[in-house]
Amino acid sequence: MVAKTMDEQKFCQECNQKHDCREVYRQLGNNKSPSVAFKVVIAFLLPLVVFITALAASEKILSVIINSKEAQTVLSLLLALAVTFVCIFVLKAINRQLR
Repeated sequence: MVAKTMDEQKFCQECNQKHDCREVYRQLGNNKSPSVAFKVVIAFLLPLVVFITALAASEKILSVIINSKEAQTVLSLLLALAVTFVCIFVLKAINRQLR
C-alpha cells in the first residue's frame, strides 16, 4: 500500500459527500451558541495551575519546617493534591449554583 500526501489525496474534489460536509461546516460556522473556551480553560487549566502553585508554595514553606527532603516532597505532594481537590469541588459547587 502506498501512502499519499495530503496534496495527492484531493479529499473534497473526489468525495461524493463533499456538499454534505460543506453544509455541516457552514452550519457550525453560523452557530450562535456561546463559546465554551472559557469553561474549558477553567475546567482543565485552572486545576493544573492550582496544583503547580500549591506544590511550589508548600515545598518552600515545608523546607523551613522539615529537614528531611523525602518528607518535604511527600507532604508537599499531599498538600498540593488536597488544595487541588478543594479547588475542583469549589468550582463544581459554583457551577451548580450558576445553573
